Amino acid sequence: MDDPSEHDLRFMRLALDEARLAQAEDEVPVGAVIVLDGEVIGRGHNQVRAQNSPMAHAELLALAQATTLRGEPRLPGATVYTTLEPCFMCAGALSHARVGRVVWAVRDPKFGACASLGEVLSDPRLNHRAEVHEGVLADPARDLLKSFFADKRAQAKARTTADADPRDEES
Repeated sequence: MDDPSEHDLRFMRLALDEARLAQAEDEVPVGAVIVLDGEVIGRGHNQVRAQNSPMAHAELLALAQATTLRGEPRLPGATVYTTLEPCFMCAGALSHARVGRVVWAVRDPKFGACASLGEVLSDPRLNHRAEVHEGVLADPARDLLKSFFADKRAQAKARTTADADPRDEES
């Protein structure tokens, strides 16, 4: 994205704060905020493990909060700020909610549905399209994800080493 506005930077920083909350809770560090008319109306961070639900993604939790606050399922004119490109599930929900704009920090090459693996929010075959922008505060979002997964790999390696039978090394 070319030179994000101060507005976009401000709200993406809030999404990063949400991602840090997820990381502190041992969840994949993804955060989202939904903004309408300059005000945050929804926020969320991944809670997949905490809720034992594959649907507890940051975007969906923020969307649920925003639609509950507004008392309606549609959010025309709203902007969603998320630290990771939305997956197909989240992009579909954002399309159904008729959000006007989605801004994300980093692409998700494994599950991303807005640029990486598909273009759900800009697909002309669908009855709603949203404006999409990527790359806002990408470095701090990428750093959070990298450090989280590096820690997970180190923990897995430590468990594997601790579980090894010391007699196996004697041979």
